[in-house]
Amino acid sequence: EWTSMTWNPLTGCTRVTDGCTNCYAFTLHDMRHEVYKRTGGLLPNGRPLPQQYARPFTEVQLLPERLEQPLRIKKPTMFFVNSMADLFHSDVPDAYIEQVFDVMTHAHWHTFQILTKRVGRLRRLGQRLSWPANVWMGTSIENDKLTPRADALRIVPAAIRFLSCEPLLGPLPSLNLDKIDWVITGGESGANARPCDPDWVR
Repeated sequence: EWTSMTWNPLTGCTRVTDGCTNCYAFTLHDMRHEVYKRTGGLLPNGRPLPQQYARPFTEVQLLPERLEQPLRIKKPTMFFVNSMADLFHSDVPDAYIEQVFDVMTHAHWHTFQILTKRVGRLRRLGQRLSWPANVWMGTSIENDKLTPRADALRIVPAAIRFLSCEPLLGPLPSLNLDKIDWVITGGESGANARPCDPDWVR
């Protein structure tokens, strides 16, 4: 609902906080990983599964062949960067993060939305990265003990700073929205969804 297309120049992640428990990306990737192991990488119609599914989701995989995908799309598009990974994961080299930012800088007609739970690394790298106006930066906050992530985001020189309070797992009485431009919020979905009180959203 809040983006137009995803761009995944890497894939894979590891769980860090409660919001990761029912992660859709884990579920989707590991389901396909099991199919890959069972069928030797072939779908029922005989077509090959993408090579990334040969390895479990906990292994971060760089996919440099996808780096230039946005440059080939000429229609201005809003991209969610790495719906299947966290760009600031510790297993992603600094140089690769810089390559991703270089592509976003060159593809100035698009808007790029990056979301991370690794605000420590974002804080360390943020001052040396180039932040063109078309790059938005966000962090995830699912419960009140994680509201300090917004403090780390505030010092990043991004044109737009946003929060994903989704899945929202509790009220956020400590949340300071100073210098935060946008908030996404909502509950979990699926069979194991944890409750979300509408009053927390309000």
